[in-house]
Amino acid sequence: MARHLLLRLEAPLMAFGGETIDNLGVIRDFPAQSMFTGLIANALGWRREDAAEHDRLQARLVFGARLDRPGARLRDYQTARLGMNDRGWTTSGEPEGREPSPSYRPDQTGEKVLTLQRYRDHHADAAVMVALRLEPADEAPTLEMVADALQRPARPLFLGRKPCLPASPLFAGWCDAPDLLTALQKAAPLATNAHPRVLWPAGEGELHGSRQLDVCDERNWTSGVHGGWRPVCEGVLSREADA
Repeated sequence: MARHLLLRLEAPLMAFGGETIDNLGVIRDFPAQSMFTGLIANALGWRREDAAEHDRLQARLVFGARLDRPGARLRDYQTARLGMNDRGWTTSGEPEGREPSPSYRPDQTGEKVLTLQRYRDHHADAAVMVALRLEPADEAPTLEMVADALQRPARPLFLGRKPCLPASPLFAGWCDAPDLLTALQKAAPLATNAHPRVLWPAGEGELHGSRQLDVCDERNWTSGVHGGWRPVCEGVLSREADA
């Protein structure tokens, strides 16, 4: 029997990011391994430069998610006015400019500018139950340390993107279960969804009618690039059958 930490993710907007294509910031239905790694690391007060610590935490993290309220999809249209000589700060900590381009056109003052456009998808009014644990359990940070950090975070927490602030405390208690699927079945449900979709790692429980697939949701915290595949299962819980 393993101990699992339960988290409830609720917010006006959340973003479970997928593969960004050009200026399209798409989302997936379920949160990613890298998102929880970053969320926990932020709560613990780690810095982005702590790549080795992030990679180790990600390798230890085992989680599953249940969509209690899928919510609706919302696309945010963002623009920024950039001058040809403007530079901005990047995650590497160094200012970065843009190459000269015919896209820059003189404005009323004669300065060459362009309008940068971005589209960012979000989950609106969604609620997700998460069960997670760390393996090995006795290595620091322990699950108890993570639970304490999420309740008393070193910095403000967000769910996918910085504007996506939680609407309620993330900590939702503990659950002892032989595997993640059982933990998700035992966790208190929302009454609004009798047949929630669930995602959990392959080998962490069996559900009739589920399917197995591979997801690419791990990040190399040194290079900042996502890569690798891990097998997961997706299915639908039936509250009537569980009762």
